[in-house]
Amino acid sequence: MEDDRILLEGMIFFGYHGTRPEEQSLGRRFVVDIALHLDLRTAGMRDDLTATVDYSMVYQRARTIVEGPPLRLTEAVAERIAAAVLDEHPMVRAGEVRVRKPNVRLDDTVLAGSVVEIIRRRG
Repeated sequence: MEDDRILLEGMIFFGYHGTRPEEQSLGRRFVVDIALHLDLRTAGMRDDLTATVDYSMVYQRARTIVEGPPLRLTEAVAERIAAAVLDEHPMVRAGEVRVRKPNVRLDDTVLAGSVVEIIRRRG
């Protein structure tokens, strides 16, 4: 895996994902972090956007997925984001995606949140 990374941290979106009916009808906030692993040497030396990933595009794609059609599992949200990153950005060798649901209620207990984190590598 490349040592260089682009990190997008704390992206907040509103979506309707979850297994409970109220999650899919009322919606909730999701916090997404993405790490893109790729060689950034050329971009840094040349100061050239074409030699790296325009992370505004990654942000927009993550937003489209999280704010898009409801899914039951946070794992499915993370998987779709990771697949899109690898599919749409050939320079990225691996992607780490973390999707957090803040303030998760389990029976009569409220957790600070639940987090799904996946790592997907090209090939």
